[in-house]
Amino acid sequence: MATYLVTGGAGFIGGHIVEELVRRGESVRVLDNFSTGKRDTLAALRESIELVEGDIRSYHIVREAVKDVDYILHQGALPSVPRSINDPITTNEVNVGGTLNLLDAARDAGVKRVVYASSSSVYGANRDLPKNEDMVPLPISPYAVAKLTGEKYCQVFSWTYGLETVGLRYFNVFGPRQDPQSAYAAFIPKFITGMLTDASLVIDGDGTQSRDFTYVSNVVQANLRAAVAEGVGGEVFNIACGQSMSLNEVVEYLRTIIGTTGRISYGPSRPGDVARSLADIGRATERLGYRPEVDLEEGLRRTVGWFRQGV
Repeated sequence: MATYLVTGGAGFIGGHIVEELVRRGESVRVLDNFSTGKRDTLAALRESIELVEGDIRSYHIVREAVKDVDYILHQGALPSVPRSINDPITTNEVNVGGTLNLLDAARDAGVKRVVYASSSSVYGANRDLPKNEDMVPLPISPYAVAKLTGEKYCQVFSWTYGLETVGLRYFNVFGPRQDPQSAYAAFIPKFITGMLTDASLVIDGDGTQSRDFTYVSNVVQANLRAAVAEGVGGEVFNIACGQSMSLNEVVEYLRTIIGTTGRISYGPSRPGDVARSLADIGRATERLGYRPEVDLEEGLRRTVGWFRQGV
């Protein structure tokens, strides 16, 4: 049995990772300050985990949290491109400063490997498709800059200090428990809950922008594989499904699944958004053994089913 520290373990992705680690019988410690994570996420798991409540920007809290840990799955971050545009300073402090803090503590504690949650947003203005890990990143938001900086710090700690790290570039993750109420809510949970309650919904832009939407269980699988895969220290991998769909197409799928047309209109495009996104996942398949087990259509059905329970 290994000991895992999941930063941001009360968040959307982190909570799913914690749940799977507990199911597998691993020893799990969670570090979260509950700024965006929810206590309800961990409620059913509370007796099976150790919880450290605190901020990754705190030097002393992080030092305590990494003690006697084998692997760190670093999901803790301040999410959202629009949030970063509104507040780039805090985004940098949490996502860059907090990550550097964690890496420094992990090195000193002798942690075996840190798996870092990066983002497809690092590709930014690079229009080539599909996105592969050798492309030149061209970030166009403070969030993307922060995630790319975190990647580079991870690689430096691998190459210079001998702390093994792996970066995972997530592509538009969705699934049960994703918050639809936040001002920065992701497209899929916001539209599912809106269509279930017949709310008026606005698509930013004309809806032709495409994304490689990735069901959350695929991301959980990728993290657990990245923690133990051999010979991948210092590398970065795309984590997605390898299929792209426009927002308009997703809405049509949701209409079919939910059985409603929905009240949908169109607004201006958001600053920092990319037009098209599609991942090449060949490297993750070859090096990590990663294969997406849930495609977009099945993921949408599962997610709608979960949100229906709460409506």
